[in-house]
Amino acid sequence: MQSEDIDGRTLETMTVEEVAEAWEQNRIVLIDVRTPPEYMMEQIGGAMLMPMASFDPDKLPSQMGKRIVLMCGSGVRSGKMAKLALEGGLDRIAHMEGGFAAWKKAGQPYIGVEMATGAPKKVAGSTAC
Repeated sequence: MQSEDIDGRTLETMTVEEVAEAWEQNRIVLIDVRTPPEYMMEQIGGAMLMPMASFDPDKLPSQMGKRIVLMCGSGVRSGKMAKLALEGGLDRIAHMEGGFAAWKKAGQPYIGVEMATGAPKKVAGSTAC
C-alpha cells in the first residue's frame, strides 16, 4: 500500500490484491464511484455505489470498524474522489489502484450481466485472457 500525505491527511492507494484480501476478510467498505450504467453491467458483489457525479463526502459511511476504499474503472476517478473526501474533512481514505479493469485482469470474481436475459451472473475469477 502506498500512502500520500495531503495537508496532514492520508490518501492510501491499495493494490487489487490488498483490496481483495481486505474485502474477503470483511475489513473494508468498498464504494464504486462509476456511473450507474457501468455499475449495472459489471460490479464487485456487495460494493456500494456513490457515483462521481453525485459524490458527497458527508454521505460516506463511518469508518468505525471498517475502512473505506473507493474504486472506479481505472483508478483515476476514485483517486479524485478520495482527494475530495480528504478536502471534505476525512483524515484517511483509500482507493484501489487500477480500478475495476485491474480487478478483472487479476482474475478476481465479480457480478456481470447475462446478455441473453439481462439477469446478473457471478463471473468467477480467472487469470486467463
